[in-house]
Amino acid sequence: MQNYNWKKLQNGSDIRGVAIEGVAGEQVNLTPEIATILGQAFVTWLLQKVNKPATELTIAIGRDSRLSGPSLMQATAAGIASTGSQVLDFGIASTPAMFVSTIAPGFECDGAIMLTASHLPFNRNGLKFFTAKGGLQKQDIADILALAASNEFEKSPTTGSISQKDFIAVYADILVGQIRQAVNHPDNFDRPLTGLKIIVDAGNGAGGFYADRVLQPLGADTAGSQFLEPDGTFPNHVPNPEDREAMQSICQAVIDNQADFGIIFDTDVDRSAAVDASGKEINRNRLIALISAVILQEHPCSTIVTDSITSDGLTQFIEQDLKGIHHRFKRGYKNVIDEAMRLDRTGQESWLAIETSGHAALKENYFLDDGAYLVSKLLIELAKSNLAGKSLPDLIANLKEPEESAEFRLKINADDFKKVGEGVIKKLQEFAATQTDWQIVPKNYEGVRISCASAEEDGWLLLRLSLHDPVMPLNIESNVKGGVNKIKIRLLAFFTTVEFLDISTLAT
Repeated sequence: MQNYNWKKLQNGSDIRGVAIEGVAGEQVNLTPEIATILGQAFVTWLLQKVNKPATELTIAIGRDSRLSGPSLMQATAAGIASTGSQVLDFGIASTPAMFVSTIAPGFECDGAIMLTASHLPFNRNGLKFFTAKGGLQKQDIADILALAASNEFEKSPTTGSISQKDFIAVYADILVGQIRQAVNHPDNFDRPLTGLKIIVDAGNGAGGFYADRVLQPLGADTAGSQFLEPDGTFPNHVPNPEDREAMQSICQAVIDNQADFGIIFDTDVDRSAAVDASGKEINRNRLIALISAVILQEHPCSTIVTDSITSDGLTQFIEQDLKGIHHRFKRGYKNVIDEAMRLDRTGQESWLAIETSGHAALKENYFLDDGAYLVSKLLIELAKSNLAGKSLPDLIANLKEPEESAEFRLKINADDFKKVGEGVIKKLQEFAATQTDWQIVPKNYEGVRISCASAEEDGWLLLRLSLHDPVMPLNIESNVKGGVNKIKIRLLAFFTTVEFLDISTLAT
């Protein structure tokens, strides 16, 4: 493995790479051979954290529906077993379920690995790692990759066993039990969703289990559910709640089947979104508002942590209508979750961390971003609302939504793109200070957020630097028709003074 670039596999707190050919210009760098070494490196890293020999370790492995999953999973398991550790092969599973395997009675695995690349194209794959303390951090991944690069592992005289387990059934039963207990239906405790038609769209990822292993035992009618069968070519739509085509598909399915509720998952089920009975999506700001309404009923006056691109209307809803605290933080689900945990440790009660992408982590669920747990919380509220003769969307009736919103991605044409991006943000702050009806928003943790107060703009903008790429995402929202364009025109006058920034997407 000389000259292999192990560092290139790191993507924040995950490992991701190109696992199969099929996309022009993308060379395979995550092979079974690499996966075997990564399995050995994880065991070696784990041995530094626990007081056990390798032969007493048990590590679970699961995967999503990607085409490269079976071969990479077999190779990873072989690497782990070569150290003498025991492997539990869960087959197709969800990312949250892999964490749960480290704490579930009867399993309590020392570590767990999920093979997934979330919503990325079919040719990609990756590894997410867990212990009972949660998902590994960025530095942990760097340490594992450093061990892989050294490729010096102790081989055990005896190979560890590899056994298959149906853990997704265990995980589903946990969700079923939680929903039953929380709804506490007076007439039908075991089947509290009886009479409700609920459709699942798994996008041919790993989330199809939710229809037959969670909803059906609870009494729900799941007829009309779609794309439940795992298929790594993703033939119907991208399994991504942020994708417009995917959301249109589940919305139409709810309308066509006259369903009471629709659910959509991403590939590995750590994200989700929903659809109400009218076919209107509950996604992004609406999803955050709805789960915030539920959480703030249970934990009044607590803090809701979100990413930076949430709307002013959401802040108003959380703080004025729900009497909670809205704390905007940086983009990136790990950033949002870590910030909520930090606030909670310091005494600022926080029970929910949620990003507009659909990553939602609740304190009651180990701050694990779990799409199935999120929709389970919403289904509990749906069942309770049904019993009371109310509608679930009633909870967010007062949410003020923008008239218009747009996101533009401005490419930075420079090698030192971070330096250029930071310079652009500083210049925009200076420019905003010269505009009488623009005001820089305080307590902003990423880029620059500007409130645009004129009657013809009536909105806000956020310019930030991408976490990993030479790109500056620009979000604009307005409460009036034509407002986004008005803000954009004023920004164009500023951007023409900036070097190394491709603003062609703004000019259209």
